[in-house]
Amino acid sequence: MKYLVFLFSILLFSCSSADKKLTAQQIIDKTIIASGTDKVENSEITFKFRDHTYAAIRENGKFELSREIDTIKDVLTNDGFKRFVDGNEAEIDEEMSQKITNSINSVHYFSVLPFGLNDKAVRKKLLPSTSINGKEYYKVEVSFVENGGGEDFEDIFIYWIGKQDFLIDYLAYSYHTNGGGKRFRVLKEQCNRNGIRFVDYQNYKPLSKEIKLSNLDEAFENDQLKIISEIVLEDIKVEILD
Repeated sequence: MKYLVFLFSILLFSCSSADKKLTAQQIIDKTIIASGTDKVENSEITFKFRDHTYAAIRENGKFELSREIDTIKDVLTNDGFKRFVDGNEAEIDEEMSQKITNSINSVHYFSVLPFGLNDKAVRKKLLPSTSINGKEYYKVEVSFVENGGGEDFEDIFIYWIGKQDFLIDYLAYSYHTNGGGKRFRVLKEQCNRNGIRFVDYQNYKPLSKEIKLSNLDEAFENDQLKIISEIVLEDIKVEILD
């Protein structure tokens, strides 16, 4: 009888351990569900960020991402980018068009993370687990293939995803535009709008360029990062489309 109890305990522990051995793909799938961002695929979302009003309409693969300030409205759709001034389409050169497109994409991308992390151009890699301030995290690296990865396909992201709640509390990324650099974002506030989690961040950069992207969590705990800005979304409104 004691042997059976012992054997059952071993089997239970083995099953429990196996459950924890998730792949990077499984972790991302779980965090998309936990954050409610699976609903983003068919939704209308508006918010204010700094001086602009942003709006995103996504429906069955079609999208319209926009930002607006005063009489200027920039609109990005599946068909490309357009600028409107006083309601009339304005001509804009290719270089400026690409710059604005990247900016709009970036704000909308970060606003609804982890939505988008299952796009075809995304590659996922599971890094060794870690802890920050006593909380255990999965650590997932995301990179992009050149074909379909956008203008910034060389950028690399790392997400710290809670092992218990499957929510992203920290993220880091390296970028190559404007001389390049690294950033580390720390959860500041969070809210839920119509079942979707939105997060405000404190934005840090490393004091030394020598600190590796994958080590920014350690650098954060060792006070080797400097806060440079805050990422705060205001007046968030969400409508889920049928």
